[in-house]
Amino acid sequence: ALQVKLLRVLQERSVERLGANEAVPLNIRVIAATKVDLKVAADEGRFREDLYYRLNVVTLPLPALRERREDIPLLFQHFAVVAANRSGLEAPTLDSHAVAALLAHDWPGNVRELRNLAERYVLLGAAFDYRLDVLLEGVAADTQEPTLPRQVELFEKSLISQSLARHHGRVTDVCRHLGIPRKTFYDKLKKHGLSADDYRHSSEP
Repeated sequence: ALQVKLLRVLQERSVERLGANEAVPLNIRVIAATKVDLKVAADEGRFREDLYYRLNVVTLPLPALRERREDIPLLFQHFAVVAANRSGLEAPTLDSHAVAALLAHDWPGNVRELRNLAERYVLLGAAFDYRLDVLLEGVAADTQEPTLPRQVELFEKSLISQSLARHHGRVTDVCRHLGIPRKTFYDKLKKHGLSADDYRHSSEP
């Protein structure tokens, strides 16, 4: 039914408001995107053939992110700037470690996964830039309706890692910053597979 309505709009270039009796003319240009092969769907009867030919004027195939890795850093930076402007925050910059982590990821969630990561990266702060690999962990699994417990777990891990980076692995400072006892902190390190030594630039006193 929806395909029939869309076809009618494209053919007649007009719509009728709900409850109205007069058609409203439209001056529009339609840009449609899909991850489905519409030609195959039309051949199999899953998509109206007449609607397919109405839409199929100019086709621009877009390869998956993993097939155009050179675009990933630029797209990530764009999404980060948009998220930062929306939140009133400063857009972080990517160093070589962060770029390497982005390029090494397989991106099963494609552009949506990249955008989600950029937004999370902005919210957690620029101090996290060389620990982007921690943020990448689990993001792909969260591109499809993430559960609240999983999101809380990922945020907790990211927050601890961010604090470790900021305080260069100094446990006392991290515990004070997070407001948790040492035992709780070490329990959470074990839970998330983190080590303070990985963030320590100099030995703790």
